[in-house]
Amino acid sequence: MEKLISKFKGIHPGIILERELKRKGLKKGPFALSLNEYPQTINDITKGKRGITASLSIKLDQRLGLEEGTMFLLQAHYEIQKEKDKKTSNDKPDLSIIRQILFWDTEFEKINWQKQYQAVIKRVMERGNDDEKDEIIRYYGKDKVDEVRNK
Repeated sequence: MEKLISKFKGIHPGIILERELKRKGLKKGPFALSLNEYPQTINDITKGKRGITASLSIKLDQRLGLEEGTMFLLQAHYEIQKEKDKKTSNDKPDLSIIRQILFWDTEFEKINWQKQYQAVIKRVMERGNDDEKDEIIRYYGKDKVDEVRNK
């Protein structure tokens, strides 16, 4: 189970469920009914719209021949990853101030504000307006901005 968990850590368990159903040639509707669950429940899980409860995890694990608790652990790891992502998404400058046009050559939504800080600082300090520059200084700190500018 450790291998499976580490391999799929942070992935919604519905993706793994979908894969297992396909691998075993099972249709979602009849599979759901065999578990005494609504077909919509299994469908929502496989689409990532719903999580897996402990009681459903037991049923899924038994029916799919997985070690008990596998699906529930996958759900827990997914929830942890979601919280980490939430934390890092809050960890960016105020994007209502930064114009996307400054990053015309990049997918703005995919900028990693922590890892790509040098390029971001250079770009905004070269081409940004005063408000954008102030926001970058507020976000990264004056020392970090000066360090990048002086390289």
